[in-house]
Amino acid sequence: MTIVTAEIVRQVARLARLRLEGKELDHLARQINEILEYVRQLQDIPTDEVEPTSHVLPLSNVLRKDERQPSLSQEIVMAIAPQKQPPFVKVPKIIDDASR
Repeated sequence: MTIVTAEIVRQVARLARLRLEGKELDHLARQINEILEYVRQLQDIPTDEVEPTSHVLPLSNVLRKDERQPSLSQEIVMAIAPQKQPPFVKVPKIIDDASR
């Protein structure tokens, strides 16, 4: 059953400012009709006894609780830093001056 014609595709393409012609119009109309036919088949499936869901898999929050914890002391950080210039840790430059 054809619902979408090449003329409808032409109108929508014009509204979307797309240039479609000839075989493209027929091809897209055919593809859209196939999609709509598939949706019609899905609508025929009885879902009266299916529980509504927001996701097919059960989801749970996998993040840890946001709890206060003591941070590392400055001495420990300086001891494990690969490069340092006390009281700072040296890191490689990642922003190029040419970007200004």
